[in-house]
Amino acid sequence: MSTLTTQQKSDINKLWEEFWTGGITNPLTVIEQISFLMFARLLDVMETTGERKAARTKKPFEGRFAGKDDPRRWKNFKQLPATVSEEDAKKGLRGMLQVVRDEVFPHFRELNGGTTFGDYMQDAQLMVQKPSLLVSAVNMIDKLPITEGDAKGDLYEYLLSKLTTAGINGQFRTPRHIIRFMVEMLEPKPTETIGDPACGTAGFLVGAMQYLLERFTSAKGKVKGERGETIYTGDKLEPYRDHIQSGMFHGFDFDSTMLRIASMNLMLHGVENPGIYYQDTLSNSFPERFGEQATDSFDVILANPPFKGSLDEGDVHPTLTQAVKTKKTELLFVALILRMLKKGGRSATVVPDGVLFGSSKAHKALRSILVRDNQLEAVISLPSGVFKPYAGVSTAILVFSKGGKTDHVFFYDVEADGFTLDDKREESGPERGSLGPTKNNDLYDALARWRNRSSKKDIDRTAKHFMVSMRELKERDFDLSINCYKEARHEEVRYDPPKEILKELRKLEASIATDLSQLERML
Repeated sequence: MSTLTTQQKSDINKLWEEFWTGGITNPLTVIEQISFLMFARLLDVMETTGERKAARTKKPFEGRFAGKDDPRRWKNFKQLPATVSEEDAKKGLRGMLQVVRDEVFPHFRELNGGTTFGDYMQDAQLMVQKPSLLVSAVNMIDKLPITEGDAKGDLYEYLLSKLTTAGINGQFRTPRHIIRFMVEMLEPKPTETIGDPACGTAGFLVGAMQYLLERFTSAKGKVKGERGETIYTGDKLEPYRDHIQSGMFHGFDFDSTMLRIASMNLMLHGVENPGIYYQDTLSNSFPERFGEQATDSFDVILANPPFKGSLDEGDVHPTLTQAVKTKKTELLFVALILRMLKKGGRSATVVPDGVLFGSSKAHKALRSILVRDNQLEAVISLPSGVFKPYAGVSTAILVFSKGGKTDHVFFYDVEADGFTLDDKREESGPERGSLGPTKNNDLYDALARWRNRSSKKDIDRTAKHFMVSMRELKERDFDLSINCYKEARHEEVRYDPPKEILKELRKLEASIATDLSQLERML
């Protein structure tokens, strides 16, 4: 599940304990502080990459630092001592804590000229007071392979696994291979706008950007990294660069720590000015503050919204409760996504299984809206362990488009996603692909079947995948659980004739009697 080694995990555990003993006991604060330091390191890595490219191409480079000797750069301040003596301080020398607190963090706030990211960094501050703790954190992060692939995501995932509230507040990271699968199903284009109404650390938005980089990199644009990995430069995205940098990606959350991490995550994946906003998207204030994004705005929405909670109806915007009269967040978020999508816009959204077959009026009303008034395209059932260790609830991915007409719905029963379904979530196959390990993984097959779906061919109800017509959905009161339509495969079991079975039993009885006699003689 993670590219972090046992030693690296051990180092993180030790650092976590140091933060705890250093007086920083809020898990999210620890994650945020580590994220700030990761960001500082990666800014320096990006600066060095830009400098090398400029030297190679002889083109000017406008960096984020004042040259190679800028004390705010990771490679420079990491070499400083924790503190300096009074005598050295009089000479103008400074320790690491002073430089990071007084220069690095103010620099964060100035990045991108006071854009959204700069706004969220205005109240960012170094919470570390012990110089020795800062040195330990810098040394540990300096050893992590955070420049390789999505190791940053692995670090977030490992850190977030320590959140005791994960799964309650919805603050957990969707596994990368599930994100990739959902992105591949929607196939976003570089001209489109992509949103997530409960973005957390922006995993879906980052996943969409990575998908675009891979799909829009020419053969010449593929570069080998220091460890032999393929780096996708996205050279064919150049005509869409301004849109990607400032207009394509939009994420909302009401946890300021998550927003800072999301902003850093997107910036470090090449999106310089992402639209990351502090907002409860279910609330009355969303259309008032973000009228353009709140209604008929997005081509693509990817989401795994929090689905363990209920809200006061008075706090929810009436356009949602009019559609689905409920307090349940899992139903309200689907209604919200439908409102946020443009006509013809599409979404892949994770929902708990209860949304598929719940018998309340609100559940039935939502499913009716999805099927009657829009185009419900797919229901992908996921195994219950996909989101462990955070939550063990069974879930499904709903794929739908706003407006249009539902003709047939594609169902797929994913039984394995390439990882064990216990709390450890270890790889269950040695080979890896973009969706994870290639063995014991239905996601590849699900994607291939989805791309080649046919209402005429996909009719075997004993298979993992099949199509269900609108007429049948209506007959079943729009129940969307796959078990409602799946048929069991009955295999004839052949038994030996009763006389043969009795004969074998008598042989076994005789053997037991012989053994008992021998045992009796031994006594």
